[in-house]
Amino acid sequence: MVDVALWYGERSGGIRTYLDAKVRYALESESFEHHLVVPGRRDLRLGNRHELRALSVVTSNGYRVPLRTAPLEDVLLSIRPDVMLVHDPFWSLPAAARVGAALGAPVVAVHHASAALEAAGLPGPNGLYRRGLEAWRRHAYRRADAVMSAEGATAGLGVTRLLPLRFGVDPGFRPRPATPREDHVLYAGRLSREKGLFDLLEAASRARQPWPLRVVGSGPARPAMQSAAERLGIADRVSWCEFVTEPRALAREYAQAACVVMPGRYETFGLVALEAAAAGASVVTCDSAPSAAIAARPEHTFGPGDTAGMLRAIERARRAPVDMVSAARVAARYTWPAAFAAELRDLEELVR
Repeated sequence: MVDVALWYGERSGGIRTYLDAKVRYALESESFEHHLVVPGRRDLRLGNRHELRALSVVTSNGYRVPLRTAPLEDVLLSIRPDVMLVHDPFWSLPAAARVGAALGAPVVAVHHASAALEAAGLPGPNGLYRRGLEAWRRHAYRRADAVMSAEGATAGLGVTRLLPLRFGVDPGFRPRPATPREDHVLYAGRLSREKGLFDLLEAASRARQPWPLRVVGSGPARPAMQSAAERLGIADRVSWCEFVTEPRALAREYAQAACVVMPGRYETFGLVALEAAAAGASVVTCDSAPSAAIAARPEHTFGPGDTAGMLRAIERARRAPVDMVSAARVAARYTWPAAFAAELRDLEELVR
C-alpha cells in the first residue's frame, strides 16, 4: 500500500496525524507493506518513506508544492503498489491514475477537505473559487476507483464507490481526572481564516464573563488574529502558544481547559474534537462537523456562522461537569489499530 499526500507539513494537522499513525501501525502489526510519499526539501528515501523535492509555499506550517508529477510517477512505478491512496486531487491523483492504469492497481482518492473549506481560505471571490474547486473534484474523482471519506462529506460530487474514512486517537489521549481544570477556553489547530477563528474572537469579545482564550497552533492567520484581538479589546485575555506535537502534552492542554472549541463550519471530520473528548475535555463544535456527534453534547454545538450560538455553547460547556466515563469510552472505541484494521479489510476487498 502507498499513501501519497501533498499537504503533509512539519506542523500540519489531521492528514499528518492519520498518516504518521498508519506508518506506526504498519511497522508494529507487520500486516502489510506500507510506503509514504510526500513533498520535501530534496529527493530523499528513508526506508519506505519517499520525499520528493518541492518548493516551500506556507512556511508557518511547512507546506511544500512539487513543480512536476513525473518524479512522483517514477517513485510509484518503482514501488509497484497493489493499491494507492492519494490525499489530494491536484498533484497525487493525476499521477496515481496514470500509474494505476499502467500497473492495474486501484486508486483511492481520500477526501479530507471540501471545496467550501478550501475556498474559505483563499482571498477573493469565495463563491467562484468554490464552484471551480467542486468542478475540479468531480472531474478528478472520476479517475479514481473509489473515494474514501468521512460520512456525508462527498455529497454532490457524483461518487459511486465510497469507502469510510476512519479515525482514531493516540494512546496519549486518555481521561486525566487528576489534572486541574482551569478557567480558560482553548483552541488548538492550524491558524487560518477558514477555521472560524475570527468568529471565536468575536464570541470572546461578547462574553459577559471575560474568560481567557488560549490559542495553540501556528498558521498564516496569526498576525491578523492578533490585530483583531487588539481591535476587539481582548488582547489582554488571549494567550498564544506554538504548535504542540507530543500527544500527552496536547492531552494536558485539552484537560486543563474549561472547554475546547472547534469553531470552523467546514470541518470534513474534526480530529481535534475527538482527541479532546478522549482526553476528558468539554468540547464545543459546529454541528456541521462529523465528529460533533461523537465528541460534543448536543447543547454544546452551534450552527454554521452562528457566533451568538457559539458563545452560548461555550458558556454551557464551561459550566458543565467533566464526564470521565464518556471520555474513557471514546478513548477505548476510537483507536488507530482498530481504524486501520478495518481500512485494510476494505482495501483488500477493493483489490480483489
